[in-house]
Amino acid sequence: MKIKIKDNSQLVNECIVTVRFSEVDSLKIVWHGHYIKYFEDGRESFGKQYGIGYLDLFRQGLLTPIVEVNCNYKRHLSYGDKVFIETSFVNDEAAKIIYNFKLYRESDRELVATGNSVQVFLNEEGELLLTNPEKFIEWKKINGLLEE
Repeated sequence: MKIKIKDNSQLVNECIVTVRFSEVDSLKIVWHGHYIKYFEDGRESFGKQYGIGYLDLFRQGLLTPIVEVNCNYKRHLSYGDKVFIETSFVNDEAAKIIYNFKLYRESDRELVATGNSVQVFLNEEGELLLTNPEKFIEWKKINGLLEE
C-alpha cells in the first residue's frame, strides 16, 4: 500500500531535564555521550504525548531499535543546568521512525546541540519490516500525517 504523507505536518514535543552530577566529567561539563541520553529523554516524552512509545509499539508486536544517531555539539552544559529538549517527528514515507532534536540551555535559551535518530521496525521474531506496519499507518492517520 502506497502512503501519501502531508508535507507541512509536524508533531513536536517539548520537555525539560536537569543535568545530574553523574553526567559531568572532570572538566565539570556534560560528557558528550550524555547528549544522546537527552535525545532518549525526548523520544520517551514524545512517545508518551503521542501514544507511540516503546511499550505502545511493543504491545502491538513491534520492536523499534535505533539504527542511527547523529549529534552536532554547539555549546556545553554544566551540572545543574536545565536542558530544554525539542523533539520533532519527521514525517517520511519510509518504514522508519525519524526524530530531529534541538537541545537548549533553559537559562539563556542557547542552542547547545542538534541531532537526529532513526529507528526501524522489527516483528516479534526480529525480522526487519520493509513496509510500514498497519498500526503505524493508523497512528499517522490519527495524527493528521497522511493525506486521505
